[in-house]
Amino acid sequence: MKEKKSLFQNPGFQTLLASILCAVFGIILGFIILLLMNPEHATEGMFAILKNFFKYANNKTNLMYYFGSTLVKSVPVILCAEAILFAYKTGLFNIGCAGQYTVGIIASLYTALALHWNWFFCLLSAIVAGAVWGAICGFFKAYCNVNEVIAGIMLNWISLYICNIVLGNKICMNTTKSETYDIAGKNPSGILPAFLADFFGQNKYVTIAVPLTVIVAICILFVLNKTTFGYELKATGHSKDAAKYAGMNAKRNIILSLVISGAIAGLAAGLYYLTGIEHYKIASSVPGMGFSGIAVAFLGGLNPIGSIFAGFFVEYITLGGQYLNTNYYNPQVADLMIAIIIYLCGFVLFFKTIMSKPVSKLGTAPSPTPDKKTDAADNTADKKEV
Repeated sequence: MKEKKSLFQNPGFQTLLASILCAVFGIILGFIILLLMNPEHATEGMFAILKNFFKYANNKTNLMYYFGSTLVKSVPVILCAEAILFAYKTGLFNIGCAGQYTVGIIASLYTALALHWNWFFCLLSAIVAGAVWGAICGFFKAYCNVNEVIAGIMLNWISLYICNIVLGNKICMNTTKSETYDIAGKNPSGILPAFLADFFGQNKYVTIAVPLTVIVAICILFVLNKTTFGYELKATGHSKDAAKYAGMNAKRNIILSLVISGAIAGLAAGLYYLTGIEHYKIASSVPGMGFSGIAVAFLGGLNPIGSIFAGFFVEYITLGGQYLNTNYYNPQVADLMIAIIIYLCGFVLFFKTIMSKPVSKLGTAPSPTPDKKTDAADNTADKKEV
């Protein structure tokens, strides 16, 4: 009979517990920072961050409106996490997700503002752009043996400068405000269809992006765990030579892994910017969404469904920082707290490894250790007999 394992030994429970520990440690460290800066108002400040949109609990319309906005702003970081974990499961570290997200911004906004395409084709162009950018990284990895981390970082900066050039054009950019035009005003057909707007307090930014994010996560879970295609991708990632020996096309699988990962990152940009909730501004650094996705992926235990909750949590804390009283604290304190929490997200696997170590049972006699003197005596006796 198989020995029954306790709940604590269950890998899924260990991942959940490790993620909760990281989040709690991050909040505690954030509270300590508030205490060091202004101990008198530290409790009030932390409570304001954690309360977030629940401060509108007495007004259901406002409560649901800001809840909907949090969901919308969680979409890109969740999908970037999905893109990163997909590549990670196939043995690749897609740090180029930020660049793939950036080219998704270019494609979605340019087609919407300059070409006046329908939202469906704008979204499709973002997916294709991200996939092509991922394919370039995959090609260098498969055929030139260039590490995907190096290739990804280089492509991130290239995509940023291309984005600034393309969207900095007067066709897309409102030069008086130094940001792209409002899609709803210039091309209403480029805005994603609304999703349960009445339920979310008439929040026009809540679109089909929210349910599509959940669908993508479920599809990733299914492909990786229930299909032959997913098995081949994971097998290639674990051992390229073994996969090649088994008759799999290792180079093709490497490129396909990064193509799919890039497509998801491009989708993340399209689903966010085509809501109209935010405009693109000329930037001097690569969008942090791709890098935050790494932390969210690990906080979610590298599980597509877990990453949904992890992404929402990170965005919830991030937006909660807006309610911090700036009379007592610098507004960037909230960003510092988020940075600490995101940093601690990387320790999920560390905590999980500690919990996975076998614990000796109480009352069990220790295994006998060989006595060196006895062994030596036995060996001497054997020699004499010979």
